[in-house]
Amino acid sequence: MRVYDKEFKEEAIKLSYEIGPTAASNQLGIPPTTLYTWRSQIKEHGSLAFVGSGHQRIDPKTAEMKGLEKKIKELESANNILKKALAFFAES
Repeated sequence: MRVYDKEFKEEAIKLSYEIGPTAASNQLGIPPTTLYTWRSQIKEHGSLAFVGSGHQRIDPKTAEMKGLEKKIKELESANNILKKALAFFAES
């Protein structure tokens, strides 16, 4: 079984809407059923589709949680920088 990365799948889906699924699958050398499956996954999960790879797929809820945790860390870091800047300017 061949494994395709997220970017390939997204570009294949885009191409399938431009020239049709059958033509896109022929041009890319992938089975039409695979392309239809990807199209349904993107409809169902949106930007959270195609996370993980192989047998270690991450479900969309887990991917969303990890994304939110990453965002929290980024915001906490930005908040700490702002606190340090505020303290610096308060001393001036």
